[in-house]
Amino acid sequence: MVLWWIGNALLLFVVLPVVIALLNRVLAAVERIRAAADDLLVHGVELVGEVDGVPELLATTDATVEQIAVGATRYAGSVAALLPAK
Repeated sequence: MVLWWIGNALLLFVVLPVVIALLNRVLAAVERIRAAADDLLVHGVELVGEVDGVPELLATTDATVEQIAVGATRYAGSVAALLPAK
């Protein structure tokens, strides 16, 4: 019977505080993850609002890329004329 009381005391004064400390660490990590997930949700919704106009911007970007390609081709042709042939 004495061993039973010693085991109960050991459980109460050693094991239980260790379990509570570990649970506290886990719950703190869960709270940090929850805060980060909430932050991601808020900023993700803001980002979706900013991305709505991308198709219109891409339509103008295609014309700009075409103009740059034409200019680069002309420039490369002029540089090729200046360089000596191999």
